[in-house]
Amino acid sequence: MADLIQLLPDAIANQIAAGEVVQRPASAVKELMENAVDAGATEIRLIVKDAGKTLVQVTDNGCGMSETDARMCFERHATSKIRQSSDLFAIRTMGFRGEALASIAAVAQVEMRSRRPEDELGTRILIEGSELKAQEPCQTAPGTSISMRNLFYNVPARRNFLKSNVVEMRHIIDEFQRVAIANPEVFFSLHHNNEELFHLPASNLRQRLVGIFGIAYNKRLVPVKEDTDILNIDGFVGKPEFARKTRGEQMFFINGRFIKSGYLHHAVMTAYEDILPAESFPFYVLCLEIDPARIDVNVHPTKQEIKFDDERLVYNYLRVAVRHALGSHSITPSLDFDQDITLQQAPTAPRQESYTIKTIPSSFSPPSTAHRTPPTADRIPHTADRIPPNDNLRHWEKLYEGLDELAPAQPETLIIESGWNADAPMDDTAGTFSKKQKDPYQIHGTYIVSHIKSGFLLIDQQAAHERILYEQYLRVLGEQAASVQHQLFPRTVALPPADAVLLREIRPQVNLLGFDIQEFGQNTFVINGLPAEMAGKKDELAILETLLEQFRQNNELQLDVRDNLARSMARSAAIRRGAPLTVPEMQSLIDRLFACEMPYKSPAGRQCFVTFELEDLARRFES
Repeated sequence: MADLIQLLPDAIANQIAAGEVVQRPASAVKELMENAVDAGATEIRLIVKDAGKTLVQVTDNGCGMSETDARMCFERHATSKIRQSSDLFAIRTMGFRGEALASIAAVAQVEMRSRRPEDELGTRILIEGSELKAQEPCQTAPGTSISMRNLFYNVPARRNFLKSNVVEMRHIIDEFQRVAIANPEVFFSLHHNNEELFHLPASNLRQRLVGIFGIAYNKRLVPVKEDTDILNIDGFVGKPEFARKTRGEQMFFINGRFIKSGYLHHAVMTAYEDILPAESFPFYVLCLEIDPARIDVNVHPTKQEIKFDDERLVYNYLRVAVRHALGSHSITPSLDFDQDITLQQAPTAPRQESYTIKTIPSSFSPPSTAHRTPPTADRIPHTADRIPPNDNLRHWEKLYEGLDELAPAQPETLIIESGWNADAPMDDTAGTFSKKQKDPYQIHGTYIVSHIKSGFLLIDQQAAHERILYEQYLRVLGEQAASVQHQLFPRTVALPPADAVLLREIRPQVNLLGFDIQEFGQNTFVINGLPAEMAGKKDELAILETLLEQFRQNNELQLDVRDNLARSMARSAAIRRGAPLTVPEMQSLIDRLFACEMPYKSPAGRQCFVTFELEDLARRFES
């Protein structure tokens, strides 16, 4: 029987390796830019066409390569970064595995021009699918320029897995930003389809962050600085009030290398404990310098995972450093031991027994008379005196004595309004007790209770409104007939370059939904109008930022622009939890929900309502 095991040809082996190293155009951008940094470049330019599918070109003014090195760099496991195994524990360069250029050349058409400063001529090399097509002397500037064209041209199945230009460009910008932030002393620029998106002069870290994320971030940054014998921590964290609902602006750098670490992220979130809004993620860019012998970066081909010899020590240093920075800038709450808050805010009325479902805190401010809700029968009372249950009907008025003075307007207290007429006789001859409540009412400003014949519905007002708006926006995008509320004073907003790129791509569809947004110079837009139902309810910039944030979050779902935009608009414009609604507003919400084609689920998959049957409720009270 013939032997079955054989060595793979280099071309096939390189294509297999490329599956790990080059997953999308952004992967090639990362590898090429990191090579330029390792070459000692002070100027790095990135040129992209069609979100990297047609062209990715990186040009630097680094040390360049000789003719022999220019050819050798495309071989597998060929590198100038390490010589022996011990070098793996002293790595300070970005690349070291010798796989990137070989993998890129295996799945694209690559042209490289490189020249050392001391050489008169440089070298031009052309490789397609790991096959050398040309090698010749050429005239070129000192440094290296690598052009990658037609990514995955010879692997069509992989090319079909690439996503839309908006998504792929967002990944490219992410990788560009990470390399630029890690090296603020280097000039970077990014051009996409002949338009300059970033122009970042050499500067310090704070100026680099402002250049990337926009001038508005300057007032949001809190510096973090901590030097120890084990590691040095430097960078910035964001103020809690500017935290976002989605991830994306959280970055760790270890010895200049971007990494992802859920463990270190937890350390930062712990430092923000009790000062961060629920389900929010703060901005942070934290650079850690540590002895390379204490870490292992050779974990994954992307080199974005890392192992520490003592993770707990790094965790504690990081948590304390961030907490100290927030405290030193008066971000964290402080305690004033000179005043007794409990005694100052305690009610002057005599202590009374409470039968409410949740205990009312002792430190509350009595509600104003203008907002005081009159007592109703369905509200569970506070009693001034202990009254025997059998005498409740005869002494029902006494149950509510002093309620106006004691009941605080706390959102934790369950308040159920009903249609009980206090002037009706207490017997049931008038049908007062057996009469069904028809009007819906809210619980904690979050859920709506609506009676039905077999029981009642508990409706999530935000999820229901998202479903209503989602279907409404889909119809508007199909009919292209949204109503616009023009602003008396148009609002000019400057967006970060990444957000500006995204808004340019989707602006025609956004305007179909009722916006009137026009470009006004680089990364600047003028909001002339908003959808009629949103005008005057929210800040224009907040609406736009939320819309773009939701759109980016939905990009990974591979939705078309129309569906993604409808989801994002519905999410940003929906009623929030905790918003009070009047009875007509609640009834309108219920009617519009059940007029939807799919009233059961929100666009994100949350249930819009839950049904409670009377029989099920009765069984719950059985012993």
